[in-house]
Amino acid sequence: MQIHEVSTIKKDKKRIGRGGKRGTYSGRGMKGQKSRSGGNVDPLFEGGRTTLIQKMKKNRGFKSPHAKKITLSLAKLDALYNDGDTVSLKTLTEKKVLRVKTIKNGVRIVATGEITKKLSIDENIGVTNSAMDKIKKAGGKVNTIKEPEIKEKK
Repeated sequence: MQIHEVSTIKKDKKRIGRGGKRGTYSGRGMKGQKSRSGGNVDPLFEGGRTTLIQKMKKNRGFKSPHAKKITLSLAKLDALYNDGDTVSLKTLTEKKVLRVKTIKNGVRIVATGEITKKLSIDENIGVTNSAMDKIKKAGGKVNTIKEPEIKEKK
């Protein structure tokens, strides 16, 4: 939250000083900023002390607005599917592993755990390089374009 994002509750302004029973100062008191026409104190002003907004932590960094892909481990696939099955978005929703709403972000299989069954992976599911190697060693097929692993800077 920053200072331009803070909103204050606006009070209904009284129409003061139009003649009548209020007398010379019309309920504004004597002298000062608030007694003048058009004059008023900043609603965030706290009498000279450091304001709450200035005391708040200033977070650094960046948060992506895009949702991350859902990760599935090889161990989970091994437990859910039988030998020779096809892993697709449709079968994942039928087995209630994923909800239809969450699939739109994408699915990725990672190489956590071991796989013993021959599974074929559908084109819409991402597979990491190490997961692809393990699936192929078990005798399965991967019909996806493999996703490049993140390389560390030297």
